[in-house]
Parts: sequence; C-alpha cells; structure tokens
Amino acid sequence: MFIFANRKTKDMIKDDESPFVFGVKVKGDAFTDRREETENLKMNFTYGVNTILISPRRMGKTSLVDKVCSIVESDKIRIARLDAFGCRSENDFVDAFATAVIRATSGKWEEWMENAKMFLSRFVPKISIGPDPLSDFSVSLEYNAGNKTTEEVLQLPEIIAEEKGIKIVVCIDEFQQIGDFPESLTFQKKLRSVWQHQSNVTYCLYGSKKHMMEKMFQNQSYPFYRFGDIFYLKKISEADWREYICRKFASSGKSISPELAGKICEITDRYSSYVQQLAWFVWLRTDGAATEEDLKYGTDRLLDACEPVFIQQTESLSSYQMNFLHALADGIHTGFTQSSVLNTYRLGTPANISRLKKSLTEKDLIAITAPHTIEITDPILKLWLKKRVWKE
Repeated sequence: MFIFANRKTKDMIKDDESPFVFGVKVKGDAFTDRREETENLKMNFTYGVNTILISPRRMGKTSLVDKVCSIVESDKIRIARLDAFGCRSENDFVDAFATAVIRATSGKWEEWMENAKMFLSRFVPKISIGPDPLSDFSVSLEYNAGNKTTEEVLQLPEIIAEEKGIKIVVCIDEFQQIGDFPESLTFQKKLRSVWQHQSNVTYCLYGSKKHMMEKMFQNQSYPFYRFGDIFYLKKISEADWREYICRKFASSGKSISPELAGKICEITDRYSSYVQQLAWFVWLRTDGAATEEDLKYGTDRLLDACEPVFIQQTESLSSYQMNFLHALADGIHTGFTQSSVLNTYRLGTPANISRLKKSLTEKDLIAITAPHTIEITDPILKLWLKKRVWKE
C-alpha cells in the first residue's frame, strides 16, 4: 500500500486544516496511492508519448495529472494546462490554447509580449491582464481576412519548443467538449493533422464524460482513433482507502474502525471524491470514535449536498428513462427485453430498450461496465434515487 504524503511532524494536522479534500484538485497528503498510474504517466510525459486518460467522474483524473505535472516540470519540460470546459467554438479553443502555451513558456510579462509578437506574427494578439499581471492574463487572436488559420496556432507549441530547445506537454481537461463544437469532426481533423507531426510536444487529453471520450478515441471513424496511449483510471483499493481514512482520523485526534471505514468505501463504491466527501461528513459528526450513527448522518449530508445536481440531472427524464434507472438500481443489469423485466418496470416494447440505453448513455447516467452489463455511472445518484425518490 502506498500513500503519497508530505508528512507533518508526528503526522498531526493543523487545527484549521481539513483532513479530507474534495471538490478541488487533490495534492500533498490528500493524494492517495496511484503509484502505478503516476509512474506510467510520468514516463509518457518524459518520453513524449501522447496519453488519453479515461475514467468515470470523480475518480481523480485532474489530481493525478497535476501530480505528475509537478514531478516532471522543469526548465527542459514545460507544462501547458488548458481546461476546455468553457470553450464553445473553435475560436474559443484556439484562444485558450494560445494563452496556455504562451503562459507555460514565458517567465514574465515582457516575455509574454515578446512571444506573442514573435510566434503569432501573422495575427493580432489582444492580451487582457488580470489583477496579478505576473500570472493572470489571457490572449485573444484577431485575424485579418485570409490570415486566419487555426493550423498556425496549433503549431505554436512546436515552434516555441524548437526555438527554445525544450519539450512541452499540453494537458487538456474536459477535452470531450470539442465534440459539441459546430463542425466538430472537421475541427478534430485539424487538431489531429497538426499534432501528430509534432516531435517536441506531447499531449495528455482527458475529460469527465467517459462515453464521449471512448467514442472519440476508440471509434476508428473518428480522427483521434489511435492517437496515443489510452489507459483507464481504476478505483483505489478498499485496503488503501481504509488505511487512509483511519490514518486521517487519527491525525486529528479522532478514530474510526477499519470496518466503518470499509462501509464508507462500500457506500461510495470507492469513487475518490465521494470517499473523501463522505469521510469528511462522518469526521465532522464524530466526537472521539466514529459510530454507525455518525455514518448515517454523514450519508444523509452527502445526499443533501448532491441533491440539487441530481434533481437537475433527472427532472427532464421521461417515465421510461426513470423506470430503466429503477431497474438498474434494483440490480437488473442484463435481460431488459425479457417480458418479466419489461412488465415489472414498465419499459415499453423490446425496441424501446435500445433507445433508452442510447439516450441515458449520452446523458452520462449509465455505462456499459462489462459485455452486456449496464450500470448507473454515479453510485451516490443510485443511492439518492433509492432513498429519496423511490423511498426504498
């Protein structure tokens, strides 16, 4: 069992320091295990292997990438970070891409300006400065008629890397967002046609919508098919989580039994963010040693915290879609076209099953976890449906 930690004296946490971290990028003592994945990703970044990281939501993809970036970044390897979540078009992406690359390869304001003028000479870069001019800025590119070529901007990291004699790793979170751009496939072809020829730049592409990432990188009809090394981020083992939870309780002068820590893992299905969040709620309620009542309180608090998002995710679903989720929550994972299942859960005709699977997969509410096996993607959504919607 491995824990990445910057251990403090006597392993005790500060009075104002949370023992569990969720909802933000996890680092330091809160970054748990992931030794094998960290080493693999570090080797890919170091030796220039493009990487596609796929996993369900709340499994710690962003925290893992940030951990590895902090290890490999140096004067010779620069890291450009880009979150594509707010990008709604090709132009949005190109602006964010240029901003990330210039920020990563420039040490100060004068160098940003110099790089923008030198490497984007055919464009008119407009630089907006934030409250801290040393680190907070963004670039938007204005083009003269006939000069606008996305391909030129996509070449920016390779040009800078060659000029400065460095390697660049470009990490793009929520990459699946480009699948919603107008003329998305055309844009994806542009990206692939430029990036695949770059020898000094490595790409790490990851996102929170598992089914879209799989379609983009595993479907041979899509431009990014076989673009790089695909690896799935697996769940951290229960043994590692138990040790971590017990240690964090102990570091704050409280205690929890391995059995109760195991129940936290069971409820959350070992989804990293949920483990941390439920453990936090239980820790808040605990006075001395954690009890079953503390766990019940923590679970209710977790459901309360997630409820607004779950209502938003389910309020527009049809009765057939909700019934299909009910079947999954009751442990039905195959055989949906059998008459007994169709009648018990009021799913309509056998032909309706394919439509239900497709629509709920596109909403990222269900996933195929094994051949012919379907499950609800979010374990706490499943629990919320059973307890708060169906009152089971």
